[in-house]
Parts: sequence; C-alpha cells; structure tokens
Amino acid sequence: MKTGHRPGSIDSATVLALVIFLASLFVTKANAQVSAPASGATSSSSEQPEAAAFDIEVRMPPAFSALRELIEKHIELQRYRAVTDLDDTELARLIVLAERDVRNLAGTLGYFSPDIRVTRNLRPGLATEAAARARSVIVITVEPGQATLIGAVSISFTGDIAESEDTDAQTQRTGIQRGWRLPSGLRFTQNAWDEAKAQALKALVIRRYPSARLAESLADIDATNYSAQLSVTLDSGPLYRLGEMQVKGMERYNPVLVPRLAQLKVGAIYDQQQLTQAQQRLTSSAYFDSAYVFIDPQDDPLAAPVQVQVREAKLQKMVFGIGASTDSGPRISMEHSHNRVPGSDWRAVTKLQLEKKSPFAQTEWTSLPDEANWRWVALARTERVDDKLLMTRAERLRFGRSQSSNNLDRNIYLQYDRARVYGDGLRGNSAAQTGDGASLSGNYVWTGRYFDSLPFPGKGYGLGFELGGGVTLRTDLNEKREPYARAVGRWLGIHALALGRIAMRAEAGAVLASDTARVPATALFRTGGDSTVRGYGLRDIGIKLPSGIIAPGRYMSAGSVEWQRPLLSNGLPTDWESTLFMDAGAVADKARELRASVGVGTGVRWKSPIGPLQIDLAYGVQVKQFRLHMSVGFVF
Repeated sequence: MKTGHRPGSIDSATVLALVIFLASLFVTKANAQVSAPASGATSSSSEQPEAAAFDIEVRMPPAFSALRELIEKHIELQRYRAVTDLDDTELARLIVLAERDVRNLAGTLGYFSPDIRVTRNLRPGLATEAAARARSVIVITVEPGQATLIGAVSISFTGDIAESEDTDAQTQRTGIQRGWRLPSGLRFTQNAWDEAKAQALKALVIRRYPSARLAESLADIDATNYSAQLSVTLDSGPLYRLGEMQVKGMERYNPVLVPRLAQLKVGAIYDQQQLTQAQQRLTSSAYFDSAYVFIDPQDDPLAAPVQVQVREAKLQKMVFGIGASTDSGPRISMEHSHNRVPGSDWRAVTKLQLEKKSPFAQTEWTSLPDEANWRWVALARTERVDDKLLMTRAERLRFGRSQSSNNLDRNIYLQYDRARVYGDGLRGNSAAQTGDGASLSGNYVWTGRYFDSLPFPGKGYGLGFELGGGVTLRTDLNEKREPYARAVGRWLGIHALALGRIAMRAEAGAVLASDTARVPATALFRTGGDSTVRGYGLRDIGIKLPSGIIAPGRYMSAGSVEWQRPLLSNGLPTDWESTLFMDAGAVADKARELRASVGVGTGVRWKSPIGPLQIDLAYGVQVKQFRLHMSVGFVF
C-alpha cells in the first residue's frame, strides 16, 4: 500500500520540523544578543555580563595608569554590580561612598589631595529611557594632584640595643638607620611604607634580637604641603645567646656528628646567618637529606637551646652518571658511598669514571670531624691520561688531614706519585723531560673564597696556594734520589659594573729541581682547555719536543679577562648572560722561556639548577682555529 500527499498540502511532520527550526533560530539570535558586549564599555567593565546593575568607567591622565588600575580593581562599587535590584536611592548612596573609597585608594599611592568627581550617566544607544536607566554608567574622574614626598624620618630604639655599649650593637643600630628604605625625598606609598618597616625589623631580628618587634610607627601626612613625616620605634627585646644543642632525628650515625658539623658554640651571640650556615653544612655533608636549625624566641635569652631537626641519609648510596665535555668527550661514571664503613665511623666514597682521555678509579676515606673540624683523609687513585702522542699511567696515594669552614679550606698531607709515560716519539727524550718518575712529598694547600654568593657570584674574590716539597724516588738502580720544591698560586676576582661584571683570573706555578730530577708528570704543568685557556684542547699547551709531542713543564702561568653581561627581557635581567673574553697561558722549563698562547672569544652563560652552564666559542691565535667549549659549575 502506498501513502502520499496531494501537491500543495503540508502534513503534520513537516509542520513540526518547521516549528523546531524557527525556534532554534530564535534561541541562537537571543543568545548572540546576550553575549555581545555593550558598546562604549571601558576596559574595567566590558568583560562583565549584561546582567550587571551598572558599568564603571575611571578617567584620569594617562601618566597615572597604576592608580587607575588600582581603583578599577579594588573600588567597593565592584562588589555591588551583581545586585540587579538597586533603586536610585541606594545607587546615589553608593556614589557618595565611592568618592571616599577612591580618596583612600589614591592615598595608598601618595596622592592625598586628589580632585574626584563621581557621576552617573545613562548608557547611550539603548532603545528606551527605562532601559538606559537600568544600565547606567558610573563615571569616576580623578585628578591625582601632586604626590606626597617623604620629609623627616625618625628611627628610634628601645630594649637592649638602645642601652648596650657593645660595638656590635651600635653597628647594628647604625646599619638599620642607614639602610632605611624610605628616605627623605622619595614618594610616599603605603606598600613602600610597609616594606620599609618590615625590612628594618628583619635587620633587627636576624642578629642578636630574635624577639624584636615593631613598638610604634606613624606616618604623619601633611596634605597641604604634600609631605609625610615618618617615625618608627623598634623594640629589640633582650640579647640572645646560644645554649646547648638539642638534636632530633639521629639514629644510625654517631651523635657527635651534628654538633661538630654545625660548629655553633655555647654562649655565642645569636646570629641567623650562622644558624643558616650550620644548616647548610649539615645538608652538604652527605650524612643528612635535610636539616633545620633554629631557636625558640620564647626560651631563656641567656642560653636559648639550639633546636636541630635532621633526616638522615641512607647508609649507602650508588650514583650513576652520564655526560660529555668538549675537553674529554662522552663519559660514564659510577660512584658508591658508604657513610659508616663497618667497624669504624669513617666515610668511604669510591668512583669509577670512563672516558676517552682521562679515565680513572679513585677511593677516598674520611673520618668524622674533631672539635676543630679537622678530619683524617686517605686517598688512592689510578688514572690514564691520553695526550695524543703521549700516554701517562699514574698512581697516587695520599694521607693527611683537612679542614673546611664557611669560606676556608686547608689540607696537609703526605703524597706518593708514580707516573709511567708511553707513546710514539719518546725516543731521544729523557724521562725527566716527559715526566716519567716517582716522588714522595709533603704538601700544604690553602683556599679562601670571599664571594657574595655561590654558585653564582656577583662580586668578590678567591685566593689559593699550594706549597710542597719532596724527593724523587728510584724507579731503577741507575737513578738517584733528588729533592724538589713545588708552589702554585691562584686568584679570581669579580668586579661588579653598572651592567654586568668583569671576572679576572690569574694562576702561576713552579717546580724547582735539577735538570736530571725525574719529577712525575702529575706534579708538573700543562694547560689549555675549558677552564684554563680556551681556544686550545685539554693540556695542549706545554713544551713541544722535537718529536712533536707536548710534554709537561716546570713553570706555568695563565690568566683571563672576561666581561659578563646579563641579557635583558623587558628591561630586566634574565638567567642568561653574554660574555667576551681573552685567555692566555704558557708552559716552559725555564721561567724566561714562557711564551703566551692566546685565545679570544665569546659565549653565553645560563644559571642552571646545578650551577652556571658555560658555552664558549674561542679562537686560538697560535693554532689559528676555532674551538667550542662547554662546562657546568663554578669551581675555585
């Protein structure tokens, strides 16, 4: 059976479809009208829904954009825009309150005599007056006027710091007054006022007076003369001294470890920086994963107990590493540490590093520090050094003592060195020339670091030296023992500039011995590479023998000048820097024969989470070639 309809007729299904289609068009058009922004809306209100009771428009000279943004964001009127049933009386009351609100907001930025007009305008362009009245615009016109400047500033003290005749207390008091961050002549703002008070109190709390407080503060505003007189009174409270140490979290390690590493003396004057340094010594010792050192200001000021909370590191740890450098190529390393060797309190760190030019294996054992922070140290190392035509196999044994503090390192030790040199081109050259030999020596090493911050120093200097003396040992019956002396000096200075800094480095070394003394290569000198003279390969600068090989020498000098300049983004420094540098280095067997090899270039620096990443492109003037150098970390 067939069904159909006559031409020109419409059945019920078609009618239903047409109704649904027309309804959808109507809904779509209505939604578009609701979502479209009202014409003429300001930046502060154009993103608000059409259902808002009114719009807000803030008008003022373009130079006061910060004040305009503050008013647009924090004016109380913003809270009432969602109240759609406001009548004219209530809106008029809000307009009156708005003027006072704007005046208070302007005062926080130092404008205490603004000219403010708040008016209500009907929204133009709407169909009826009723609709225009229902969606009016509140226009806030502000002429900020002259900014208020800081006049006289008074900073006074009560408590121990005001009464003490101690030179340190007087210095601290003077430092707070000189370091005041809102001096005469600056524009007054509420944020700057609050920050200045907080900074002054912090300078008091971090040293000597942890219970200090802000006793009184007053900003006396003279709106007529556009000036603000400031007065602050700081109450230092009593002087605090450190008491006995109370340690929590120690289970597997010797209890004497924490006080010896912390180096905080009972009776010492409280200093937050010293507590922070003690905390850093604990966490960097490899015995603890975390440490927290503090005192409670509620405790006895004469002997406030030092609270130490630690979380111990695992007894043993294995670390695998993979990396690469332009000097030595790719490398793989394995390091095992045992924080308490069975049967003793010594710590052992054993490392194996595999790479093309300088593979090595080493184990170093250290005792617990004593009361003066000295440790016993024992080390054994074997390595192979590949210098193209020369191959050196070296062994080293060391035993002595070391001491580390905040900025000083000291080492005193006896050392045995043995170097066996192989390779093409050795024929015709004596063992003394190539560094084939053995020795026993006594050494003293001192290093001082006086930088403002590590590992990203902005200024400061480092200084170090090594002094040693010993005797060469027989490697066959025809040799004789001969004495020798060795000295090395190092210096790094960083000078801050208006934009960036200048880093200057100098190093020199000398070995004094007879021409026939077989001083091992590990005690002699070669230079060149990422951290010495860029533009040359690792240890490429030495004594060139007739056979073409580069041998170590008895005298060395090297230096560098580098301009480090931060890269800016929107006028502010980033974590990247550009550099220009010149390096020079020389090695010889006679001091008068030193001839510099020079490298010049440019590069970039990045403040990475593990230290400075350096990428440099250098040109070696003597070898007439470019070389790329990459390294990570700050070492002195």
